[in-house]
Amino acid sequence: MPNNEIRLRYGCNPHQIPARVYAQTGELPVKVLNGSPGYINFLDALNSWQLVRELKQALGLPAATSFKHVSPAGAAVGVPLSANLQKAYFVDGLELSGLATAYTRARGSDRVSSFGDWVALSDVVDVSTAQLINREVSDGIIAPGYEPQALALLSKKRGGKYVVLEIDPTYEPAELETREVFGITFEQKRNDLLMGPKQLQNVTTHSGELTDSARRDLLVSLITLKYTQSNSICLALDGQTIGVGAGQQSRIHCTRLAASKADTWYLRQHPTVLSLKFKPGIHRPERDNAIDQYLRDDLTAEEEKVWKEVFEAVPTKLILPEKQEWLSGLNEVALGSDGFIPFRDNIDRAARSGVKYVAQPGGSLRDDEIIRACDEYGITMVFSGVRLFHH
Repeated sequence: MPNNEIRLRYGCNPHQIPARVYAQTGELPVKVLNGSPGYINFLDALNSWQLVRELKQALGLPAATSFKHVSPAGAAVGVPLSANLQKAYFVDGLELSGLATAYTRARGSDRVSSFGDWVALSDVVDVSTAQLINREVSDGIIAPGYEPQALALLSKKRGGKYVVLEIDPTYEPAELETREVFGITFEQKRNDLLMGPKQLQNVTTHSGELTDSARRDLLVSLITLKYTQSNSICLALDGQTIGVGAGQQSRIHCTRLAASKADTWYLRQHPTVLSLKFKPGIHRPERDNAIDQYLRDDLTAEEEKVWKEVFEAVPTKLILPEKQEWLSGLNEVALGSDGFIPFRDNIDRAARSGVKYVAQPGGSLRDDEIIRACDEYGITMVFSGVRLFHH
């Protein structure tokens, strides 16, 4: 039977019935190996697959992303983990493949947001990676293939309901893409521009230094932005995103959101946080939420009481000066922007979170002001000349 249609449980919401995905011509490039995928599952799957495929193409490393509601919570390539990150990501002492390392980084970018995520992997899923995914709360996965033991393991997840999709890695869609909104059909050339070194050549600041790691991280941020709901800002470091500010109406709000997530990501590696002791039976999602609450400074007394209940002993909270001292060690961060940066307040906020490199399209009336701000902080900025809006 031709694989040109998959019936779905429902659309975006349970009352939106019927729902399906189908190919106008030929067969679908996706097979359902396990579970019963939904409409949003497929939106996440097809967007996330494009992200990891492009990361692999651009950087030659295994890539992973953790997707939620058609935007990445995190994305990464398989760069080895430091001891601190291994502990912060709950993988210390484990032997990890390159793909498993990429997944660990993508999931670790924003562990609270990744709860109940969709996973996309660039390579055939090995047992090492499947074992990690099996430990986390997740809705499904898309990849170009699975080792038999890895597939067997994932197929048992969620009581056998975990969605496992296999995509043909050679599949290329038509040049023109269409969608229908409120009975009106839209058509455009799909965004098939591949991000690469060419987009990092136009250095606009006095500081023109771009290390190999900076180039890698700028490409991680730009490729992530290409598949993130706009407006968006992405901070990246060490081969992974550390803060994604997606879908905001104001670019400064994107920057504040991304930078605050990056701060939290770095604070999770503070020795005091790494040494927190939890009561027996407290699972990783509860630990993630408790750490997030522990790092907040705006909780009520009642909210404080709730998160403290998961610890063996009530921990002493980090005070603001301690946090600021620790955050001063966050540096060499790369920032990507999917549209031009209109005001210098974005640079001022980014600099507080260790941003050293910026890639943006350019084209604002205040480009000179943004360049001056970067020069004041010793930030290297490139104009990519490419807007990366995605809706």
